[in-house]
Amino acid sequence: MRFHKLKAAEPGGSYHVESPVTESDILLMARQLAACRFRKGRALTDPTCVGEYLQVLLQDYHHEVFGLLLLDSKHRVIRFEEMFRGSIDAAHVYTREIVKIALASNAAAVILVHNHPSGDPTPSSADIRLTHTLKDALALVATRTLDHVIVGHEGCVSLAELGHL
Repeated sequence: MRFHKLKAAEPGGSYHVESPVTESDILLMARQLAACRFRKGRALTDPTCVGEYLQVLLQDYHHEVFGLLLLDSKHRVIRFEEMFRGSIDAAHVYTREIVKIALASNAAAVILVHNHPSGDPTPSSADIRLTHTLKDALALVATRTLDHVIVGHEGCVSLAELGHL
């Protein structure tokens, strides 16, 4: 792999690659950079930045993926957990498993996330119902649901910004 040759300047600076890279190499490096920016312990304070990170992680899947961004009481990242994979237009999400991971991670808050392989991040009525179901279940174990972000090639949609949380 060529990624060991990636030399970073200071954060927010430029990057130099010493050999030719393909489009897939660039996408992989973008995912790696996004993961570094949201490493364990980093506080999430900018919703736009969170959406961009999640879009980099999930927009290229050709199947639906549902995950959790697990956070501590100060909204610092514990980790991102990919929970369920589905088909081109659905993924089965099990409330019990979501609650188990939140408890096992000692998460005080979560951001729910899934992608729409179609590219259109517009939430469906099923997405909104699922958000309420998970929010209610997580609240029973003192875990706040801060947002549910839906990712597509066309952008991200925050259900919190739409008033569904």
